[in-house]
Formats: sequence, structure tokens, C-alpha cells
Amino acid sequence: MKQPGFFDVEERPARLSGLGDQLEAFYRTVDFEVFRPDLDKALAYSDGSRGGERHLIRC
Repeated sequence: MKQPGFFDVEERPARLSGLGDQLEAFYRTVDFEVFRPDLDKALAYSDGSRGGERHLIRC
């Protein structure tokens, strides 16, 4: 089996699409924007006022 080269990565999505990529089928079938309000609410753990400051974990 040949090791993939740097530019082979760009060809991978086209090959998957040609084989019938299941994620593409889901994307055509399901309106994922319906879930956006729930995701925004669930992932709104920061208001951004602190500029992404990292919290140190102390042991």
C-alpha cells in the first residue's frame, strides 16, 4: 500500500464522495440548523469578556 503524499489529502474528499459518503447523505437529509439554538446555548460557557484566558489546574 502506497503511503499518501501531501497532495493526496486534497483528493480524499472527492474519492469519498464518489463512493457515497454517508455524511453527505445526512447533510442532504437533515436540517442541522434546527439544532443551532440548543448548541449555542449548551456551548455558551464563556461570554468572551476575558479574551480566552486559560484556567490553571492546580493539584
